[in-house]
Formats: sequence, C-alpha cells, structure tokens
Amino acid sequence: MKLSQTGLGTVKLNNIDEMYPGQSILLQTGQLVQYGAGLFGYNTIPLLVRRKIESIIVETLNKYGCIEVLLPTLQPDTIWKNSGRYEHYIKEGTMLITESNKGIFCLAPTGEEAMVEFAREKLKSYKNLPVTYYQIGEKFRNEIRTRGYLLRGKSFPMLDAYSFDVNEEGMAKSYENVRKAFIEIFEKIGMKVVPIVADNGAMGGKKSEEFMLVSEQGEDKILYNEKTGQGINTEILEREDYQEYLKEEYGIEDISQFKEIRTMELAHIFQLGTRYSEMMNGKFTNQEGKESLYYMGCYGIGVSRTVAALYEQCVIQDEKWGACGFSLPESIAPYTIQIIPKMDDEEKVRQGKDLYKKLQQEGIGVILDDRENLSIGSKMRDCKILGTPYMLILGDKTTENQFEIEQIKTGEKTITTIEKIIEKFK
Repeated sequence: MKLSQTGLGTVKLNNIDEMYPGQSILLQTGQLVQYGAGLFGYNTIPLLVRRKIESIIVETLNKYGCIEVLLPTLQPDTIWKNSGRYEHYIKEGTMLITESNKGIFCLAPTGEEAMVEFAREKLKSYKNLPVTYYQIGEKFRNEIRTRGYLLRGKSFPMLDAYSFDVNEEGMAKSYENVRKAFIEIFEKIGMKVVPIVADNGAMGGKKSEEFMLVSEQGEDKILYNEKTGQGINTEILEREDYQEYLKEEYGIEDISQFKEIRTMELAHIFQLGTRYSEMMNGKFTNQEGKESLYYMGCYGIGVSRTVAALYEQCVIQDEKWGACGFSLPESIAPYTIQIIPKMDDEEKVRQGKDLYKKLQQEGIGVILDDRENLSIGSKMRDCKILGTPYMLILGDKTTENQFEIEQIKTGEKTITTIEKIIEKFK
C-alpha cells in the first residue's frame, strides 16, 4: 500500500481520551470516522485488522466442525412475533424497525429467531443432528447510552453461532466444543481472556459463561481467583441459589479467595435448552419417529468490541507525549514493514520503490510512505499511528544493500539486507 493513495495526512494528536486512548487516536487520525452516536466507518488499516480477526474466527470454528451460513439482517416482523419477543424489543426501544406498504421489517439485534427458522427447514431428523451453524454479520441495537466508541455502538459486526442437538447431553458437548474454539480464537488474536460464570439473564437457559479481558477500561466487575483462573460475574451472587448453582455447574465451593477486578466482555456463550425451539416450533423427528424439540446453544463474539479492545491493548505510551500510537501483533497487523525513504533524494526514492516491489512480490505486507513535503520525523510518528510492527528508514546512513530496520514495540534496531528481511518475514 502506498500512503499517498490513502488520503491519510499527518495529524498532531491533542486531548487524547484518557479512558479510551486507542480509539481516540484512530478517530483523530481518520482511521475511524464517526457518523453519529454509535455509528462508525473504518479506514483501511482498522478494516483489515477486523477482517483478520474475522478470518481467525472462521478458520477456527471450521476446524471445530461448525458450519458457516449467512442470514438476512433485515427481517419481517412476523418471525419476532412468532417468538414472542417483538413487543419486548419494541417496548425497550432496542429494535430498529421500518414500515412499508409491504409490511413491517426489523433490523435484527440478535439472531436466534432467524437461525431457528433456517434450521427448521434443514434439520428435520435426528440423523441431521448435531450441528452448529454460525455467521458473521451486522447487528443493530438502538443503544440509548453508547459508550467506548466501538465497544458499545448501534451498528456492529458480530459472530453468532447456534448449536442444535437431540438432548441435553448433546447440547453440553456442543457447548464445550465451541467453548474450546473461543479460547483458541482469542489466543490466536493475542488476547488473554478469562471465561467466567455468568447469569443467563433474558436469554434464558441453564448455563452461561462470559469471556472477559482484564482491563481497567471495562464496564464490568468480576470476582477472580488467580490460582485457579476461575471468574464469577458478581450478578451471580444476586441469585438465591448461587452457592448451589456454582457448586453444581462449575465445581466452585468457596469464593473467599476470589478478588474483584475490572474487565471487558468480548464474548458470551449459553446453554439455552429448548426455550427458543418451543417458542419457534423448532422440532425434529427422533429415533422413535416422534417429534422432539431441539436442544440449543448460543454463542457470540463481539467483533468490533474485539477490534477496539485489541487497539486499546496495543497502545504505545511515550514518556513525554503519552499515548502516541500502536504496536499491533505481527500475526494481526495487515502490513509488517513500513518503508520511509527520504523523498528529496532520488536515489533513496528509487531504493524505496525497489524494496516495496520486491517485498510485495514475496507476499510480505508492506507500506511505502511516498507522501511528499513531510519530514522523516513526521513519517516515523505516523508509522506508530498505523500500528506497523517494523519501520525501515532510507536516509543518509543507508547503503545500497544495508538497511536499518526498527521493531516498533521494543525500539530494537538491526542492520540487515533485503535477503534477510525476506527470509524473516516471508
């Protein structure tokens, strides 16, 4: 990618949001564009980060035997009225609707209704079960109190998955399968999450867990045991039977060693039982030839929340200037190296273009900062703002085949050759 073609100019950062410095930087530098409360557009780098996270989700869920589908976001009100949740969402003001001469349509805030409709036509026999369907698509919720930029918006990409089984035992196996997949997904992204005991709340069902990132920017407080790695949402303690529930479902008998910490929710999984199949008439023919209700599980990852949390986790703090950019993980960063040639030196410009072409040919993600009338210092600051892991400067000290490459995260500098660069990053 050539920076001259992106429209990105150098920006002096001012009044960085102390609570969410990462997203504040993205907005000030035009990498995120806000259209209204809770509504954002993505420029190329954050968009590619989001797509990388989505590809990790898809590859991992496929590995665990899940099946990808895509359902419409715009849905007729009838499926919501069939489930009995239409009036609830309208009364809450959560669901966005549009009326036309063809009827009333809803922008889906979640996917249970549409997925049961989809599965009911496909999973008619016990021979078709178990199965777990998933999709990554936009969801819409008329959040009255948007906060944290991408962390709580009105429109947001979400991974939602649903398992269908013949009985409770099968549902528990599918639940555990997706649970393992979620843990692996966040490990690949480079985020240490803690699965914690949670309350099913309005979703209903028997059991649920939230996947929490330990973060002072989070809006949740949990109880956490450092020795066992177990966590509990404090809402659980409001249940009259919380001691029995914790012991029976999670094997937790003593919470005296649990300490309160602040966290950010990135994912949530549920064992729903037959609640939604009852509401939506989701049935299959069992081995005895009789109709039975699906036992369902529901699993979600907030994709935009994960993008936001990752950027906040990767903020670079300068001793003098404070938050000044990012150091994205190499496994996630869309581009690995940023080439910064001295633009008033024809030879360095030629070298930069040659390096750019060679790295592209080898399939190495590379940015060429070919913007004119900017100092090398300004371009070095912009390299940090874009989150590129490595920076290669073509200045006065550069020779024909000896280049200084700097790792942004550590500041470590190495003199190397183009051959070694290709060997390292290909």
